[in-house]
Amino acid sequence: MSERNGDGAIRVYCAGPLFNEAERREMTEIADAMQSNGYAVYLPHRDGMEFRLVLDVLEERGWEKPVAGAFLHAAIFALDVYQLAVECDAMVWNLNGRVPDEGAVSEAAMAWTLGKPLVAFADDVRTLIAGRVNPLLVGLVDFQTCERIDDLPALLSEAIEATPPRSTYLTDLPPKMRRAVSDGRMLWAVMQEQGDDLDDAAIADMVEELFAPSDKPATDLVENAPIGVRTA
Repeated sequence: MSERNGDGAIRVYCAGPLFNEAERREMTEIADAMQSNGYAVYLPHRDGMEFRLVLDVLEERGWEKPVAGAFLHAAIFALDVYQLAVECDAMVWNLNGRVPDEGAVSEAAMAWTLGKPLVAFADDVRTLIAGRVNPLLVGLVDFQTCERIDDLPALLSEAIEATPPRSTYLTDLPPKMRRAVSDGRMLWAVMQEQGDDLDDAAIADMVEELFAPSDKPATDLVENAPIGVRTA
């Protein structure tokens, strides 16, 4: 396994469904398998933020749920796009589910477009079309999926070896992705500064500071209030 410049282990973005305990357990198993084989990982619900938990904090602080949900979604989008585009060198994609997770599909498409090594795990037959995975999904991984989590590290190593190394520069990205990466970089930097003190309340503090509407108090906000990173 090759090494990433600067901090050693190649960092892998683990993408897949995270909406119930079984799904989170399977994603953790995938992340653990990668880590036990020398990879560093980014697992969004563990290493980033979990929407429902931070949303509860924001509601307790007086934000109306639709407004808080809107700017919290903007924060999660920016953070995960930054992680995928800049911090992570490769991606492991869990295709399981009655339908593949929509967010993970989007992330896989971004990884493929950016030229990142990408492999997929699938042992769920519910998504098959005439015995095969949808070609617009499995085509992103050269029509090859893995049915055993333990085989993912070796499969990713092969994908890395077959992928020419490249660097992602902010100026190379489309304008909207560039904005998301810049916003996510700011949020991640603050999260890293918090270190062991980081919890859902601390994350909510940062999301409010960086993404909440700044022109109106919480009690006056409406559902379609503008969102964005504060400049002051």
